[in-house]
Amino acid sequence: MALAVILLITAITLSPQVGISFSLDAIVRNWQNGASKIVALLQPDWSFFPRTLPPLFETLEMAVIATFVASLVSFPLSLWAARLTNPNRWTRGLVRTLLNVVRSIPDLLYASVLVAMVGVGALPGIIALLLFNIGIIVKMVSENIEANDAGPLEAGRAAGGTQFQINRAIATADALPAFVNQTLYVLELNVRASTVLGLVGAGGLGLLIDAVRTFYRYDQLSLIILEILIVVIVIDTTSDAIRRRLV
Repeated sequence: MALAVILLITAITLSPQVGISFSLDAIVRNWQNGASKIVALLQPDWSFFPRTLPPLFETLEMAVIATFVASLVSFPLSLWAARLTNPNRWTRGLVRTLLNVVRSIPDLLYASVLVAMVGVGALPGIIALLLFNIGIIVKMVSENIEANDAGPLEAGRAAGGTQFQINRAIATADALPAFVNQTLYVLELNVRASTVLGLVGAGGLGLLIDAVRTFYRYDQLSLIILEILIVVIVIDTTSDAIRRRLV
């Protein structure tokens, strides 16, 4: 049944009347326009490497700072957003509503507005990533908390503990592995997202990508992409090792 629904939606989406006007003819006619760019991307300009180092370090700084600050803010918010750790539906609803608003705004829009407010550079990128991170971490960690067994928390209430004491002694230990896992995941996302934010002036490699793209230097662009790939692989490998130790 689910497969039939997916096939129906796909057929409607690709139909010329109401869909996206997908056409194989356009691909056949225009594939050569992209072929030359792909060839250039397969030939990195290694002499360009020294020029990429300062923006690369700035991108990493943006990702690390935004992740660190977001982790400090997100953990208490995660406890306030979960039903098991915050029985008060009014404060819980307020936190969830605010976070829904934060998540509904694209990080690129945050960066565009912040660049206009504070100027071009890493600061608007860090703030945009910070908001983006808080929305993701709180949602994922709070849902993990609500999926946990409520028995220990109920035992803490039966013993006369306050909600703050229960959260500190029981809920924090249960939520910590999921919190670390999501924080590491967000760090990886930040490296990639910061390169996109730079396209609107929010610092990092994105500014350099925009510059080389303007002059159609796809050989230099491929080098930047390769560097981002290596950084993401290193972060992913390190994160995986940390996750295994936590489990």
